[in-house]
Amino acid sequence: MKYGYARVSTPDQKLENQIQQLEDAGAEKIYQEKFTGTTTQRPQFNELLNILLPGDTLIITKLDRFARNTREALEIIQRLFDQDIKVHILNMGTIDNTPTGQLIFTIFSAFAQFERDMIVTRTQEGKLYAKTHDTNFREGRPKTYTDEQIKFAYELRQQGLTYKMIERKTGIGIKTQQRRFKQLNK
Repeated sequence: MKYGYARVSTPDQKLENQIQQLEDAGAEKIYQEKFTGTTTQRPQFNELLNILLPGDTLIITKLDRFARNTREALEIIQRLFDQDIKVHILNMGTIDNTPTGQLIFTIFSAFAQFERDMIVTRTQEGKLYAKTHDTNFREGRPKTYTDEQIKFAYELRQQGLTYKMIERKTGIGIKTQQRRFKQLNK
């Protein structure tokens, strides 16, 4: 049996492209999830690993959909090889339990990890540059509501309106009001 596995890291990313590639490669059943690769708690992936049988093939589109780092990838691949399961990574080819297959996989895993590490390094360098050269730089998600909107909501609260009433009037959630009002009082 040929199984496919598709994963994206965030809920707003799309799985359709990976699913199409897996179907085109002959995957008969596809497991999919929207779950960060930085965790080992990927329910669909873990379920898939537990149902694979000797002679099956696991198909994935790219190595980074499969594991967080080289060590984890090698552990999973070795477990699959021990069960006589082939791994077909669409942008690399089929990897089997031969010395050549293991060498190729180890090299490609190391390069994939290197690429991820370089992305993290460049991101950190970019943030550091922005922090030192841009006085308006703020790390994290931008605030949904302006200070002016929060002050207006705060004035409504001072006039005796409940959080729920303010939420209905302004659209600002109760937890956001409470958090931002605390910041105003500091």
